[in-house]
Amino acid sequence: MSKRVIISGGGTGGHIFPALSIANALKRLEPDIEILFVGAEGKMEMEKVPEAGYDIVGLPVQGLLRKITFKNIKVLINLLKSLRKAKSIIRTFKPDAVVGVGGYASGPVGIAAKKMKVPLVLQEQNSYAGITNRYLAKYAEVICVAYENMQKFFKPEKTILTGNPVRKNLLDARLSKAEAYKFYGLDPDRKTILVTGGSLGARTLNRMMKRALDEIADMNDVQVLWQCGGYYYKQLAEQLQDRLPENVKLTAFLKRMDLAYACADIVVARAGAGTISELCLLGKVSILVPSPNVAEDHQTHNAMALVDKDAAIMMKDDEAEDEFMEVVSKLVDNAAARHKLSENITKLGIKDSDELIAKEILKIING
Repeated sequence: MSKRVIISGGGTGGHIFPALSIANALKRLEPDIEILFVGAEGKMEMEKVPEAGYDIVGLPVQGLLRKITFKNIKVLINLLKSLRKAKSIIRTFKPDAVVGVGGYASGPVGIAAKKMKVPLVLQEQNSYAGITNRYLAKYAEVICVAYENMQKFFKPEKTILTGNPVRKNLLDARLSKAEAYKFYGLDPDRKTILVTGGSLGARTLNRMMKRALDEIADMNDVQVLWQCGGYYYKQLAEQLQDRLPENVKLTAFLKRMDLAYACADIVVARAGAGTISELCLLGKVSILVPSPNVAEDHQTHNAMALVDKDAAIMMKDDEAEDEFMEVVSKLVDNAAARHKLSENITKLGIKDSDELIAKEILKIING
């Protein structure tokens, strides 16, 4: 009889992508395994998971609002409904293990797994553990973490350092630099700075770049690939049509992230767990600007885990506009500093994280 696994969680790409990577790794190791995803109704996993070829069931779960409001009564009612539905899903699907990757749906499914005596495996992507995983940790058999020193959140005997899964095609990025320059219309004789706020963009990084344009225009040996996000692109393109320097390429999206990384000598980005894992595996010189708009400020904790090992530079969100050109100029002019940052961040990369996690799940199932 084939093994069965439920993978629960989502809400953001930072949760969904690792979940899909783990599912794909399980399929590679056990082609007959049956996998069911459980997500939160209305969240992006309800679209992304079926696109990847997996079945998903939604729960009406929502996050508590961080203020006293009657709306939280509805949140609690939906939590109770989600707990009942999670039990029903487990009773029907009969999983051999439940995997929680964080996000709203992880909570009810993890609690239901404990009550119904189904082994629970957690994956924590960040260096500061999320509230759902901190709560579920006492029920889990194994907790797969991406950072060292997570024993402050989880029992050491349950904790295994596996890293975060990254997109497989990114690991070929070192091999395709010439193709990368051609694809993005860049000059191979200039140092390339990649500024990316993700597919939605990041207001702070865009304001930072607007302010720096005149100084960048005077840097003959530098070019910038600036991914501003679909939300901001039209407005920025109109505002900057007469003052965008020839050495700055503005784009809404990066259609080939592997090629964007391949040509980047320096990457300026937010500090989400997935982004940091990619930068580590590719050994990229990194300037991190943590988003202040995330739960428990976990992006700052992620960035500081690298800064403390001299593996990245961090700029605070409210200081990035003032500091950007000074920080970048120093790095561009200092090959030794770039080499040291690249060397140190490379040491933190963990390859094949998806398979390491999948093997832990199968080990639990096989007893």
